[in-house]
Amino acid sequence: MDELADFNRERWEALVVAGIEYGRPMLDLDKESARAWIADQTLLPDEAIDDLAGKDVFVLAGGGGQQSAALSILGANVTVMDIAEGQLAGDRLAAQHYGYDMRIEQGDMRDLSRFEDNAFDFVWQPYSVNFVPDYRPIIQGVARVLRPGGYYRLDMENPFSGSILEDSWHEKGYALNKPYEDGSEHLFPDPHWDVTAADGSRKRIVGPREFQHTLGPLLTYLADLGFVLKGMWERPDDGDPTAEPGTWEHFISVLPPWLWMLFVYEE
Repeated sequence: MDELADFNRERWEALVVAGIEYGRPMLDLDKESARAWIADQTLLPDEAIDDLAGKDVFVLAGGGGQQSAALSILGANVTVMDIAEGQLAGDRLAAQHYGYDMRIEQGDMRDLSRFEDNAFDFVWQPYSVNFVPDYRPIIQGVARVLRPGGYYRLDMENPFSGSILEDSWHEKGYALNKPYEDGSEHLFPDPHWDVTAADGSRKRIVGPREFQHTLGPLLTYLADLGFVLKGMWERPDDGDPTAEPGTWEHFISVLPPWLWMLFVYEE
């Protein structure tokens, strides 16, 4: 790992200790609730969800015992990889709780060399691509390990949202004040994340380094490697335009901060 990976790994370990929601395993699932959660989170067509049993699924940079738990309950053969051992502890706990086998790997998402070619039917990458300035090694790796006809589910930042802060509201709107540059680092005035633990306690933890990725180069690169876009969704979609300007609820009604994308790999 390089200096960036080491820094982000340390930050995620601290976030897990603080109780961040993404590191808390889901231990109350059954097949019905797991299927409903997968349908909402992955945007896979119904027939693909119904066909998960026996499929080889890779949760990339998505430790925490959430994606891996739901997929395993539906019968998938799950491999999960994350940079932080604290995140992977959630996957180990979920596997033990439900009594299923799972391959758990600690590592950098930019290096998938430990995995064989054409190893997976589905790669699910939760929000993580914005933690590196160059996504090309990740996508190259996914193209190599994903079987033709397989799905790639990718989360990323809405590339405009990192240029607008919710507290930048003035009487006419939110201030857009950062150049639209692919690979540039977000230098937020306050690098802390506000973490609310399961018990309601709150901590402020310095977050990982994040980088902007613009849509044109990213989508073109995916297309060049053989990925066909099946859908793109702006999330969250539950903002409140009547909320107080400058609040998170109002901000996300103006600019949803995340994009969810689903691709089919046609090689």
